[in-house]
Amino acid sequence: QVRLVESGGGLMQAGGSLRLSCAVSGLAFSRYTMGWFRQAPGKEREFVAGISGSGGSTYYADSVKGRFTISRDNAKNTVYLQMNSLKPEDTAVYYCAVDLQHRSAARTSYEYDYWGQGTQVTVSS
Repeated sequence: QVRLVESGGGLMQAGGSLRLSCAVSGLAFSRYTMGWFRQAPGKEREFVAGISGSGGSTYYADSVKGRFTISRDNAKNTVYLQMNSLKPEDTAVYYCAVDLQHRSAARTSYEYDYWGQGTQVTVSS
């Protein structure tokens, strides 16, 4: 049974930092691309960042490039999202997801197969 569990969300002032974690079980973690998405109230879910199975390739949405960093620890079956220079517009529920189909640089939600329950990030101005 595949399971993804996010943690690390919370309330932060603008300019601050948070690190999200996503613990994954039930699959051969290092084989698969992982992604982070977010969904703000009243908006569609949007891609934030992705990372290849080896961790050697990362890619980001333009809105977070230079501020957020995705990484993974394959020994711990965990993917991370380090978020720096947070802005109020980063406020959303953040989800991690796994692409089981070995697509290249998947950026849309339909390209990911399993999802976590989400963790709330709120950035105050």
